[in-house]
Amino acid sequence: MVCPIGEGYNRFMDKSIRAPIAAGAFYPKNPDVLRAAIESLYGNGIPRADSDRPSIASVGLIAPHAGYLYSGRVAAAGYERAAALGCPEAVLLLGANHTGLGAPVSLSGHAIWETPLGRTPVDARLVEQLADTGLPVSDAAFEREHSIEVQLPLVQSIWGFDLPIVPVCVTSVPFPPVRKTAEALAKAVRGRRCLVVASSDFTHYEPDVAARGLDRLALEPIRALDVDGFTRIFQERGLSICGAGAIAVLLELCLQLKLTNAELVEYATSGDVTGDRGAVVGYASVLFTTEGS
Repeated sequence: MVCPIGEGYNRFMDKSIRAPIAAGAFYPKNPDVLRAAIESLYGNGIPRADSDRPSIASVGLIAPHAGYLYSGRVAAAGYERAAALGCPEAVLLLGANHTGLGAPVSLSGHAIWETPLGRTPVDARLVEQLADTGLPVSDAAFEREHSIEVQLPLVQSIWGFDLPIVPVCVTSVPFPPVRKTAEALAKAVRGRRCLVVASSDFTHYEPDVAARGLDRLALEPIRALDVDGFTRIFQERGLSICGAGAIAVLLELCLQLKLTNAELVEYATSGDVTGDRGAVVGYASVLFTTEGS
C-alpha cells in the first residue's frame, strides 16, 4: 500500500535517522514479534486502509503511549476507526514531553524516523512551514522521549512506510502556547488531509476508582472541545495527564479545522490488564471528525 509521500530534505532538517529508543521496552524489538503483537491488538487483524480512497477531511485522535501490553488495545481501537476513514496525506504526531528537554513546542529535525518495522519519512515541507512560524527545530526533546515513537509502528502497520509524519513534542509543564501553536498547525495543514494524533496517557498511579473519576472529569471538556475547561481542570486538580499540552493543542486545532464531532472510542486502565486496582494508569482513545463523517 502506498500513501502520498512528503517532500524530502530542506534547510531545517538534517539527513539523520531517528533510531528507536523504546523498542524492547514499550513494544517488541524483534520485527516479527512486533507485527504479531500489533495484530493481536485488533479483533479482526490489522485494518487495511484503502490507499485509493483518500480521507475526505483531516481527523484528530487522542491515543495512549504506554507499553502495548497495557494500552495497546485502547490505542488500536482509535487507529482502527481512523483507518476506516481512508488514507491521510500526512500524520502529525503531537507527543508528550516527559524529560523537560527542549522548547515548550519542538519540531524534529530528523529526515527519517525508524522503528523495527521500517523507516518513515518526515514531511519536510510541513516542518518548514511550521518552522517559519517560529516553532523551533530541536532534537533535544525527542532524544529520550517515547510518546511519539510508540505511535509510529501502529501508523506504519496500517498505512505503510511512505506516509510521512511530522513529530511535534509538546510540554505540559510549563503549559505550551496552545492557541498560537494550533494556529500555526492549522495554517500548515489547512487544505490537506492529515491525521493529527495527540499521544497521551491519562491519570497515573491512582486507585482504579479514583483514576476513572479523574479521567471522567478530564474527558468531559475534551468531548466538548472545551480547551479552557480542560486546561482549567488539569491545572486546578493537578491532573497527571502527561500529554495534556498535546491534547489542548489538538482540541484547539480541531476547533479551527471544524473537527467538532468528538467520540470516546475506548477507555480502560492498566488494572483491566494486570488485575491490580491499587495504582493504575488510565488510557483513552478519542476520535475527532467533521460532522457527518
